[in-house]
Amino acid sequence: MAIPDFILALRATAGHQLLWLPGVSAIVFDDEGRVLLGQRVDTGRWAIIGGICEPGEQPAATAVREVFEETAVHCVPERVVLVQALDPVEYANGDRCQFMDITLRCRAVGGEARVNDDESLDVGWFALDSLPELEDFALMRIKQALGDGPAWFEPTAAL
Repeated sequence: MAIPDFILALRATAGHQLLWLPGVSAIVFDDEGRVLLGQRVDTGRWAIIGGICEPGEQPAATAVREVFEETAVHCVPERVVLVQALDPVEYANGDRCQFMDITLRCRAVGGEARVNDDESLDVGWFALDSLPELEDFALMRIKQALGDGPAWFEPTAAL
């Protein structure tokens, strides 16, 4: 997976210590109600589209950029689906990150789904009753994106 230049610069001085990073997940639907997924190079698994915000980049702009970079599909963000701090992850090289995921529901407005970078083995549109095997992370986000409720967040204990 490509590591953004700004993270490479941070790692030059921060080493492997934990970095707190903003991430965006895009749940993209087409006019037929199908969801756009990518098969990841690093795991071989199907997943929703997402990535890391560049410094100063708004989450909606990140969603549009990442969806196009990975799939050649143009999309328009429609609403915030959820906001969630994810568990820390450690990569094979020892780098540690923790992401604040902002998931956006998006509508496809153009382009033809295809592999558009080196992060995906395959991309495609899937009917909701014919999804490939997905992690709970993706299934929960797709389910939340289908509703019209307010943005989901982890509940906190009352004071």
